[in-house]
Amino acid sequence: MRHLPNASMTIQVPGKLMVAGEFAVLEPYHQLVVMAVDRYVYATLTESSDNYLSLLDFELTRLAWKYENSEIRIATDDGRIRFVKDAMTVAITYLKEHGITPAAFHLSIKSELEDASGVKYGLGSSAAVVTSVVAAILHKYLPAPSAELIFKLAAVAHVKTQGSGSGADVAASSYGGILRYSSFQADWLLENYQKTSSLSELLESDWRYFSVKPIVLPKNVYICIGWTGKPASTSRLIPEIRKLNGAQPRLYKQFLHESEQAVHTFLEGFEKENLDLLFKGVRQNRHALATVGENAGVDVETPLLKTLCDLAEQHGGAGKPSGAGGGDCGIAFMPSKENAQQLLKAWQDAGIKPLTINPNSDGARVVETFHE
Repeated sequence: MRHLPNASMTIQVPGKLMVAGEFAVLEPYHQLVVMAVDRYVYATLTESSDNYLSLLDFELTRLAWKYENSEIRIATDDGRIRFVKDAMTVAITYLKEHGITPAAFHLSIKSELEDASGVKYGLGSSAAVVTSVVAAILHKYLPAPSAELIFKLAAVAHVKTQGSGSGADVAASSYGGILRYSSFQADWLLENYQKTSSLSELLESDWRYFSVKPIVLPKNVYICIGWTGKPASTSRLIPEIRKLNGAQPRLYKQFLHESEQAVHTFLEGFEKENLDLLFKGVRQNRHALATVGENAGVDVETPLLKTLCDLAEQHGGAGKPSGAGGGDCGIAFMPSKENAQQLLKAWQDAGIKPLTINPNSDGARVVETFHE
């Protein structure tokens, strides 16, 4: 494909919030609801005489890079580039399998998923960054790459770097909207990536555990998101929860059953636009998460997250921790705009920061192209 000199393209990728089904999604066929949100990562790819990478949030600019022996090599010892490095490796390897060798380019990445002071809200920054890199490279060299192709390559790259994760955050960044999702299972993907002879072969194989389906938010429900002021470590909490399966398998199985029931009720409420069912599912999921946390000896529902959820119920709706819990955000569903506004004020009075974050219907997309 020929492009004009110094052609530039910017990709916008949304962050995410987990809505229901956390932790259980790590097990085969368990469903989770995840929502893309209107906070973004931007990746700008500009044709250049040499290969450069800039990660603006880390003040790393014009790092030289090259692709050799099927790997990207970047001229820095800074470990924070590893997600980008693996995403570039996967995307360019895929292009090369299809006979495309990219010309030199400068890739520049900027995130607005954290606040100006650098505080992390838990909006899925590494997944959104990986998705933005893959999407920028594919959109530059392929005609209209599908959300599924972007998702699968970004999922491979993210698991290659992290070694774990459900991929729900990658799905939100790739597809956008509100999704009913079951994970490809990180162990399955890693094993198959390591033994495959080509990425194309892996992508075309049967990802038997994976499923994704968009769902539509009922018109008569209002979403409120509050931040508790304490960043949470998903990577620390997940192993603690999963240890319960070895120590007390009966309690772990009980959690999976309760989570499954909660997500089923929540989705039924969603699909039937039945707020009573939707709120019931949220309360059930909140209870399941708090209980598994207690049984595993970790604080999934921190005191401030408990306050966040209790206040949602007192104002006529239902709330729960979003994601792994232990801090970060909580999410509430309210039956009217008036209830939602009252809740946001009550949160503020309790020391919880309401976030102006909304669902985002688009996944990774081109927002700007420029030719000098």
